[in-house]
Amino acid sequence: QVQLVESGGGLVQAGDSLRLSCVVSGRTINYSTMGWFRQAPGKEREFVVASGWTGRTNYADAVKGRFTISRDNAKNTVYLQMNSLKPEDTAVYYCAARRNGLASQSENEYDYWGQGTQVTVSS
Repeated sequence: QVQLVESGGGLVQAGDSLRLSCVVSGRTINYSTMGWFRQAPGKEREFVVASGWTGRTNYADAVKGRFTISRDNAKNTVYLQMNSLKPEDTAVYYCAARRNGLASQSENEYDYWGQGTQVTVSS
């Protein structure tokens, strides 16, 4: 059984940084595409960033230059470093894994999801 568990969310002020973690069990991330999505109150879930197993990354324009995805294959963990946070980054952040394929922006192409972690950025 594949499980993804996010952590690291919290309440911060605008301009602060946070690092989210996603620990994966039941499947190695070495050959998996990993992604982060987010859902703000009253909005649909949206793509944030994806990292293909080849190393290629794909960022949403809204976070480009501020957020960085990384992975530690030895720990089977994916990270999302978020800098210069803005109030509009407030959302529940979800980690997702895709069995096959490249770093897609479409949530429908991901097979496994975590439960989410809340990030709140105050102005």
